[in-house]
Amino acid sequence: MKAAFIEQTGPASSIQYGELPVPEITESQVLVRVGAVSVNPIDLYIRSGAVAANLPSPYVIGSDLAGTVEAVGAKVTRFKVGDRVWGVQHSSAGHQGTFSELCAVDAQWLHAIPEDVRDEDAAAIALVGITAHLGIVREARLQPGETIFVHGGTGGVGSAVVQMAKAIGARVIATAGGEEKVKRCRDLGADVVIDYRASDVASELQTAAAEGVDVFFETLREPDFDFAIGAMAARGRMVVMAGRDARPEFPVGPFYVKGCSLHGFMLLKASAEEQQAAADDINRWLSAKQLRPLIDRVMPLSEAAEAHALQEKQTLKNQGNLTGKLVLTP
Repeated sequence: MKAAFIEQTGPASSIQYGELPVPEITESQVLVRVGAVSVNPIDLYIRSGAVAANLPSPYVIGSDLAGTVEAVGAKVTRFKVGDRVWGVQHSSAGHQGTFSELCAVDAQWLHAIPEDVRDEDAAAIALVGITAHLGIVREARLQPGETIFVHGGTGGVGSAVVQMAKAIGARVIATAGGEEKVKRCRDLGADVVIDYRASDVASELQTAAAEGVDVFFETLREPDFDFAIGAMAARGRMVVMAGRDARPEFPVGPFYVKGCSLHGFMLLKASAEEQQAAADDINRWLSAKQLRPLIDRVMPLSEAAEAHALQEKQTLKNQGNLTGKLVLTP
């Protein structure tokens, strides 16, 4: 089978594309014929070695996938051959990643794809969708009528948060850079969009939410806690899910005086049951057209190295070159 893989951690240019053996499945796994995959920041960190992981060699890169069940292990009862599925492969635990024509995945991490949803959309929403759901539902417990601020409303996670928050019934304020992204963010459902390139975000946010926001969802790698806590309402909840190396100062006084709470989490530590609960809502919203994965472009799997290089410009260099996810197809 064709696959995008590395033989040792390194830069994007270390990604190769070529033939590897078809994976064998265990009794609890499913063999998926991959229809689409997508790129996430965590993929960059694992590939580069920034995140220590027990990787096989060669290592097939990638976390997200969508496709069709080709074979099932003896103990798998949830799926049968021919079913369409999507999910997030826990590749940092020693498994191969998803950037291949065929992928072996533990059945507990897979979810059915609604009939009217494309593989490209299911792959694009996988990791970012479950991450967004865990953040606003499990952690922040966002309620109808509350106000949420999303820092970066057209990114992978940010665009999912905007749409999910609207589906829940919240008022959404988001940031975006430039007229095109501001328009895209409004199209996703944001009630107020602040152009961080043309406006003072703190001032604009004060005008849009004079009493403060109930939930502050941070997607940036370097949080400004003075800004965030100043923008939050009493008993506001802040969610952080990025910035492994960030060590910002933290204003303890204003934080506890307001009775705020800080919620940090990562998808790979969520249980199968928690991820399935998120997937159930995601599938319902996808079918109802309340959730539309934001895709920047679709590329062939053979261009995985180029896709990683593009994602690095967005994630590590803050160039703002992408609007949504990079999706690849075999």
